[in-house]
Amino acid sequence: MYLSILTLPLLAAITAGLLGRKIGIRGSHIISCGAILLTALLGVISFYEVGLSGSPVSVVLNSWIDSELLLVYWGFHFDSLTVSMLLPVLIVSSLVHLYSIGYMSDDPHNQRFFSYLSLFTFFMLLLICGDSFIIMFIGWEAVGICSYLLINYWFTRLQANKSALQAILLNRIGDWAFTIALIAILWAFGNLDYATVCTLAPYINESLVSFIGLCLLGAAMGKSAQMPLHTWLPNAMEGLLRQEVLMMV
Repeated sequence: MYLSILTLPLLAAITAGLLGRKIGIRGSHIISCGAILLTALLGVISFYEVGLSGSPVSVVLNSWIDSELLLVYWGFHFDSLTVSMLLPVLIVSSLVHLYSIGYMSDDPHNQRFFSYLSLFTFFMLLLICGDSFIIMFIGWEAVGICSYLLINYWFTRLQANKSALQAILLNRIGDWAFTIALIAILWAFGNLDYATVCTLAPYINESLVSFIGLCLLGAAMGKSAQMPLHTWLPNAMEGLLRQEVLMMV
C-alpha cells in the first residue's frame, strides 16, 4: 500500500503524458484524478495506521550508491511526521486536479497539463517520504523542474517564459544552500540518511549543526518563496503555477 502512494501519481503522469492522444482528454482526466483521489485515500489510511496507531513503516527497495565512503538505499520511511505531511499535500493535490478539469476545459492540451500536475505530486511525495537527504534532494530538484513546466505551460507567451526563468534562477540560490548542507552533513555525519543524522546530532559540534540548519533554512526560503527569495512567486501567477503553489508554500 505504501509504495502505491508513490507509484500511482507517477503512473498517472506517464499515462497522460505518453498515451494522451490515445486516451483523449476525458481519459486523462479520469486516470489522473482517479489516481490522485485513490492516493489520497491511501494517505488517509496510512495516517490512521502510522500516525494514530503508532506503527511506522520503512520500505527499502534496493541499494543505489554503494562505496567505501557512502551507502545510499532507495528507501522510504513513513512516520508520524511523514503521514502528517502526506494528508495536506494529497488533499490539496486532489482538489487542484478536480478544479483543473473545469479550469482547463478550453485548453487543447489537457493531457500534457495533467501529466505535469501528476508528476509534480509524485515528486512532492518523493520529497516527503524519502528516508535520506539525497532522496529528498532528488524530489526537491524535480519539484523545481515541474514548477518551471507549469509556469511555462503556455510557452508561446513571453511573460510566462520570463516568469519561469526567474523562478528557476531564484530557486537555484536555495538549491546551492541545500547542496552546501548536503556536503556538510556528509562530512560531519558520514552518511545522509535521517536515522544516522538524528542519532549522531547531539554529539556534533553545535556551530556546525547550526550552519547546516541555516543552509537548509536558506534552501526552504528559495523553494517556498520566503523573503528575501520571494520575488519569483508574484510573477509565477502569470502561468499555471497559481494552482499548485498552495501545495508548496
